Amino acid sequence: MDINEIYQLFKKHPLISTDTRSIKKNSLFFALKGENFNGNKFAEEAIKLGAAYSIIDEKEFSQSDKLILVDDVLAALQQLATHHRKQLDIPIIGITGTNGKTTTKELTQSVLSQQHVCYATKGNLNNHIGVPLSVLEINNTHEIAIIEMGANHIGEIADLCEISQPTIGLITNIGKAHLEGFGSFEGVKKAKSELYNYLGTHDSPIFINSDNQILTELGDGLFQVTYGENEKNQIIGQLQTKKEHLVLSWKKHNYLGFTPPISTNLVGNYNFENVLAAICIGNHFELTPEQITRGIESYRPSNNRSQLVKKKTNEIILDAYNANPVSLKAAIENIINSCRSQKLLIVGDMKELGKYSSEEHQAIVNLILENSLNAYLIGPEFGKTNHDKLTIFSTTEDVEKHLENNPIENTLILIKGSRSIGLEKLVEII
Repeated sequence: MDINEIYQLFKKHPLISTDTRSIKKNSLFFALKGENFNGNKFAEEAIKLGAAYSIIDEKEFSQSDKLILVDDVLAALQQLATHHRKQLDIPIIGITGTNGKTTTKELTQSVLSQQHVCYATKGNLNNHIGVPLSVLEINNTHEIAIIEMGANHIGEIADLCEISQPTIGLITNIGKAHLEGFGSFEGVKKAKSELYNYLGTHDSPIFINSDNQILTELGDGLFQVTYGENEKNQIIGQLQTKKEHLVLSWKKHNYLGFTPPISTNLVGNYNFENVLAAICIGNHFELTPEQITRGIESYRPSNNRSQLVKKKTNEIILDAYNANPVSLKAAIENIINSCRSQKLLIVGDMKELGKYSSEEHQAIVNLILENSLNAYLIGPEFGKTNHDKLTIFSTTEDVEKHLENNPIENTLILIKGSRSIGLEKLVEII
């Protein structure tokens, strides 16, 4: 069966399932494969559980007219999403970057939803499977869509652009992450700039923090909608005095006065550019300053991202969804700038840094030592560093035991590390 025929089935059954543990009734089940599973084996079960059809790519499992055989299930899913995208006539905002893309996406959705029916990628479904699934969720009720795109190797963003076909886009920033897959920082720049390349080829605009030299160089010659602190930007932001949460004001270029302060629910000045990006996008789509403020102030972070958690006498900055050299350095500098007297860092290994791992972990340790911070470091990579008087733990469970026997009081605590380390468990015992 070709993609046109599958698309006709999709129009009748516009729901996609990929996991038999969460089958949507009357959906199309795509029997994807992975290193440790083969969805073809569950295709018949998916039908019994309520799927209308199962898309498979192994002939031996083609046992009824409810099981549709294709050459490659993943390719069929991506082709279906591309075909569906071509039927949509709405602005689609593509967002990628090393740090802040999920927060920026969610802030932008909160802003745009003040005036438009806005779809946005759920969670971080931003890879070669997540992007097509996201595109297939966009329907004729949506007026704007935001598609988040992640990558861990060169060429991936280019492929995701071909599927989602953004009409406008944003790179939050470019830093040292997934170096193992990209090979080097230059590889990261090349990969992330694939979004700019796509938009440039289609004469589409980019939202850009023009205070960022790397982005400015990569975006040279493109149609730019700019934001930043510099007065040359189209949207100009201004940080307010230090507060528990991030507070900022903004104005348009050549306007005399800034807006009244916007109080966000985000912790850390490193979120300033994420908020400003959402403001810039809202302004581009002609929302009023009041609507933009309402969208920013109503957004509450979740999923262990920049959350402030109050526990008895302690305050926890929980940012345990991911960690790379840029985001971790920014989070630590935020703690350094805090006026709280007692501070503790609980920091886990950064993943996927390849040959740069030792160098980048040592740089973090040096930053901690230079500022005389108290820190618990977790994982083998931090264990290899010259860490002097800092406390090293092998696992999160070791930290749990230590905290149970050595309670912490009246302290500002940063918890940050890669998701796989599971640092969020520590919140319950602090």
